[in-house]
Amino acid sequence: MRTPVPGETDLLVPLHEGLFEQPMWQTFLSRLRAAAGAAQAAIVVMAASGEDVIEVRSGQGGEGFARFLTEGHADESARLQLMREARVYALEEIVAAGGPAQADFAADVLRPAGIFDLRAVRLREPAGLDGWLILAGREELGAAQGRLLALVVPHFRAALRAFSALERERARAQISAEAFRRMNFGWITLDAACCVVDMDSQAESLLARTSAIRKGPRGRLLPASPEIDRALTSQVRALAADPAARPKALHLSRDPWIDLLVAPVRLHGLAGGNQPVAVAYISGDRSSSADRREQLVGLFGLSPSEARLAWAMAQGLGIAEAAAELGLTVETARNYSKKIYAKTGARGQADLVRHILTSVLALA
Repeated sequence: MRTPVPGETDLLVPLHEGLFEQPMWQTFLSRLRAAAGAAQAAIVVMAASGEDVIEVRSGQGGEGFARFLTEGHADESARLQLMREARVYALEEIVAAGGPAQADFAADVLRPAGIFDLRAVRLREPAGLDGWLILAGREELGAAQGRLLALVVPHFRAALRAFSALERERARAQISAEAFRRMNFGWITLDAACCVVDMDSQAESLLARTSAIRKGPRGRLLPASPEIDRALTSQVRALAADPAARPKALHLSRDPWIDLLVAPVRLHGLAGGNQPVAVAYISGDRSSSADRREQLVGLFGLSPSEARLAWAMAQGLGIAEAAAELGLTVETARNYSKKIYAKTGARGQADLVRHILTSVLALA
C-alpha cells in the first residue's frame, strides 16, 4: 500500500501548479517547509552548462543554495559525482563529497545564517536540466524530512519535465516573435463576429501606433475605412462558413504602409473560450514615408527629390504614376530614376524594389 504524503492535496497540487506562480513554486515551498518543520525550503533549477540558474526559496536563512551545490563543480559530470540522482543527501554528506569548497561555504555562509543542517535531492531531466529540492533547518533534521523529500521525488520529476517543456516552447516562441518583429508582422485571431480572440505583442504595437485599424470597445477589430470594414467582416463570415475559403488581402494605409491578410485558422487549441475562425496577419511599416525617404538619402546618397521618387517606386508605382503623385513631369521623373538606378546599383524598377526592401532599411 502506498505511503501517503502528508497533506497530499495541499502539498502536491501546488507543486504542479507552481509553474504558473510568480515567483514560481512559492505556495508549494511554503507548505513543504511547514510540513517538514524546516526553516527554509528551496528549489534550484540549472541548465547542464551551469550558466542559467533559477533559485526560489521560502523562509528566512541561508541563501545561494545553487552556489553551495555547485561550488567547484561547474560541469555536469562533477555535479553527478557530488550528488547521485534521486538520492536524499544530508549536509554532512554533501560536504564530504564536495570537498573544501562545500565545507567553506557551509562554514562561511550557511552557519552564520543559522542553517546547521539540510536535506537535498537532485534530479536530472532528460533535456539537460538539473533540479534540486532542498530543506534547510536551524537544528538537526532527521529521517522524517528525508522520507518527505523521497516521497515528493516522483512529483518533482514530473514538475521538472513540465518546466523544461515550457521553457523550450517559450524559447521557440521568443525566436518566432523576434522574426515576426523584424519583418514587421503580427497576428490577430478573430471569432465569427470579427472580435479579437488573441493577438501577439507585435500586433498590439501596430494597433497602438496607427489610426487605420483599432480594437473597438466590445473587442471588435475595426478598420477606419467603412469599405475595408465591410470587406473584413465579409471575409471573416466566409471563413466561419467555410474554413477552406481562400485568404484575402486588405490594404489599410499607405503612410505608413499597413496591410492585412485574413486567412483561415489552421491550428485550433483546446483552451476553451471563444474559438477563432480567422487569423489576420498584419504587416505595418514602423516609419512614415518621410522617415523612409530620409533613410534612403543616408543609405544610398540620394537627393531628397530622388529619395521621394525611389520610395514611391518601391511601393509599386510606375514612373508616370509616381510623377503624377509627386507633382513631377514624366521626363523629370525619368531623369531622377536614372540617377537612382546608378546610385543604388539597381538595373530596373524590380531590382530597385529588391534593393530597398531587402536592405538594412527593412530593419530600421
